[in-house]
Amino acid sequence: MPTARLHDGSTIDVKVQGSGPAVLTPVSTRLIEGEQAEAMRAWGADPHLGHHLATGLAEAGFQVITADYEGHRNEHPAPLTLTADAVAADLLAIADAAGADRFAYYGYSWTALSGLQLALRTERLTALAMGGFPPLGGPYAAMLAVTGSAHRLALDPPPPPTGDAVPGDWDSVAFTQTPDQTRQFVTLYESLRDFDDSTVRLSIPRLAFAGENDNIQYGPAWDNAYVALAEPLRKHQSELTAYGWEVSLIPEADHLVAMQAAQVLPLLIPFLRSSL
Repeated sequence: MPTARLHDGSTIDVKVQGSGPAVLTPVSTRLIEGEQAEAMRAWGADPHLGHHLATGLAEAGFQVITADYEGHRNEHPAPLTLTADAVAADLLAIADAAGADRFAYYGYSWTALSGLQLALRTERLTALAMGGFPPLGGPYAAMLAVTGSAHRLALDPPPPPTGDAVPGDWDSVAFTQTPDQTRQFVTLYESLRDFDDSTVRLSIPRLAFAGENDNIQYGPAWDNAYVALAEPLRKHQSELTAYGWEVSLIPEADHLVAMQAAQVLPLLIPFLRSSL
C-alpha cells in the first residue's frame, strides 16, 4: 500500500481500487464493527460509509483513491499548521502517492471546503464535488466560532451527558476531543478568515449538494452558534448555476443523512460520468 508524507512529516496510507478516471476522496474504507459501530449508528452515522462510497465508485468505472485524512488528523493533529495551504498540500501528496497526475475530488463537510481550497491551488483537478458545505456563502465565521468553542471545551471538558445520544444534538454526546485536535481546526478557519468565496471562478466541472435541512443550531455550550449549510445553496442556487455549478438539495435530509452513500452515489456517479 502506498503512503503519502504530509506537511507535518507524518505519513498516511493511501488505497487505490478500481480502474478508470481517477477520483480522490479523503475517507476511511475500514469496516468498523462492535461497540464503536453501534455508537456511530446511535448518532446516525454509517460505520461503513467510506467502504460503501469507494466500492460504489469503483464498480461504476472509476479508479478510487482514498486515505483516512480525518482519522489521521485525529491521531496526528497539527494544531498550529493545519492551514488551508497545508491541507491542499496534503491532498496533493495523497494524489502523488497514488500516482495520479490528474484527478477528480469529492469531499464532504470540512473536506468539501478543503476541495475548494485545493481547486484554487492546483490545475490538476478534473472535477470538484462538494457535499455538506456551500461553495458560495459558506459559514466560515460561524465555523471559526464553533471550532473556538470546541477548543474551549477541550481545555475544560464538561461532565458527560446522562441520556442517550440524539442524532444532530452535540450536547447529547460526551466531549472527548483533545486540545490539539480542536486547535488544528481553529487554525484552519483562522487561515480562511479573509477568504471571500464570492470571488471564486473555476472552469472545471463542479457539483455542490446538501440536505435541505442541513442547518445546524448549536446549544449554549457552543455559544448558540448557527451554521447554515443548506440555506446558502438555496439562496444562491441560480447564481451558482449561472457560474457553472450543478446544485442539488436532498429532500428531508440533514447533515448526517445527506452524507450517506445511498444519497451521495446517485448524485456523484452521474456527475463524474458526464464530467470525466
